[in-house]
Amino acid sequence: MKASELFVRCLEQEGVEYIFGIPGEENIAVMDALLDSPIRFITTRHEQGAAFMADVYGRLTGRAGVCLATLGPGATNLITGVADANMDYAPVVALAGQGATTRMHKESHQVLDLVKLFEPISKYSTEVREPEIIPEVVRKAFKVAQSEKPGASFISLPENIASMDADNKQPLKVQSASTPAPPLLKIEQAVAVIDAAQRPIVLAGNGVIRGNASAALLDLANKLQIPVATTFMAKGAMPSSHPLSLGTVGLQANDYVSCGFDRADVVICVGYDMIEYHPYLWHKSKDKKIIHIDPTPAEVDEHYILELGVIGDISSAVTALTELAQPKDSETYSGLRKAITEEMTSHSADSSFPIKPQRILSDVRKALNDEDIVISDVGAHKMWVARMFQAEEPNTCIISNGFASMGIAVPGAIGAGLANPERRILAITGDAGFLMNSQEIETALRLQIPMVILIWADSQYGLIKWHQMRHYGRPSHIDFTNPDFVKYAESFGAKGYRVGSADELPGILDQALNDNTVSVIDCPVDYNENMKLTERLGALICPI
Repeated sequence: MKASELFVRCLEQEGVEYIFGIPGEENIAVMDALLDSPIRFITTRHEQGAAFMADVYGRLTGRAGVCLATLGPGATNLITGVADANMDYAPVVALAGQGATTRMHKESHQVLDLVKLFEPISKYSTEVREPEIIPEVVRKAFKVAQSEKPGASFISLPENIASMDADNKQPLKVQSASTPAPPLLKIEQAVAVIDAAQRPIVLAGNGVIRGNASAALLDLANKLQIPVATTFMAKGAMPSSHPLSLGTVGLQANDYVSCGFDRADVVICVGYDMIEYHPYLWHKSKDKKIIHIDPTPAEVDEHYILELGVIGDISSAVTALTELAQPKDSETYSGLRKAITEEMTSHSADSSFPIKPQRILSDVRKALNDEDIVISDVGAHKMWVARMFQAEEPNTCIISNGFASMGIAVPGAIGAGLANPERRILAITGDAGFLMNSQEIETALRLQIPMVILIWADSQYGLIKWHQMRHYGRPSHIDFTNPDFVKYAESFGAKGYRVGSADELPGILDQALNDNTVSVIDCPVDYNENMKLTERLGALICPI
């Protein structure tokens, strides 16, 4: 058995279903071995797209998504998607071919030190230097990538090693440690703090979703009557329509949900990832008692000094608190919830054109079922999706917010479609982010993955303009022109739609979602609402 065949068998042992990538000269031995494997290779149009597909697939399934490139430029093209997965805590294993070990000691065509290149953006980065270590390397890469907090692993496989014999070696048994329940003493201490609190609030992060603790969190909110705010990446961990939902935190500006944190005396942080929303933005006063519930200890931060940490399985911890703590008075936050609800429905019937972001998201919510999946790209639209899209179930609104990379939506939608083929997939993207990886439309069509791509078009880098206007009062170099998106979609064999009025959008969304193919919607957006939102929030008077 060749080392490349052993390598593929090890991937099979890990339960790999798909590998996203592009074949190259230095990975041909692995590509050949895949012909005799049940693993499905997904040929993409760019390595960045492959990494983003693996990223979203890993986030939705909890199993490492796998992407593959050749050496040199192929490997460097993976970097943005791999960094995104690592900072968003999505399990990914990235693979790359490499030049022969016989030419690594000198100047050599396309050879870079890939291990060092990937070290800063991964949890584990290594190179296979002998065939016999392949089972250990692959097992460790998956174990590290999938353990809390998840992230990326990288393996470089030199071409001469891949072609060597690897007889008498077999894949290793797949093992993973279960996270233990937290100590009872810590639970009792947390209960004492909660029982003594007058105005507790929960801040739920993506760790709740990763730990399958959304149901336990909902039970806690219902029994203890404690309101819950989520980070962008935890949308849906608490149903947005729930009376105790305070929406999402993440805007670096005062917002209604900020009023809840200003008023709180105890903040219960459950599965909270600091990388999403830094504590200095919600805990400027540094006077609140913080309970940290997570499988891993808290990061060190002067605005995140704990009253206590409850380290262990999140679901077990939350369930124990629910059983032992006393209910609170939810009326404390009733005025805030009312204000948030009114804000969420603002402009939902507005017929102006170009269309206001609030109207677009209202129509999107009505068109989708609760279990359908929205993939948001990064840009001005992301801030509106994060703030106003009403997610009712976990992992139904996927937002990159650790690394926050543009270009994720289209390839991410492909990863989502493969992970959840029974659900409808809608990618929301700006016109700039769309063209960064729009070539993957061909990949989706080839794979027959139905998806809708909703482009918020304004021919500008809208989020950058928003920041420029806030800080300097004038825009700088943010304009560009777009192709005809309808013709562009049709040139791939996809369907294309252009929205000509606000009242056309609901019908177009329904049609596109039922097309059973790739459909692209060009939807002009009124980003004048960005500065209006900034002005409103700047003058916000807290309703509690």
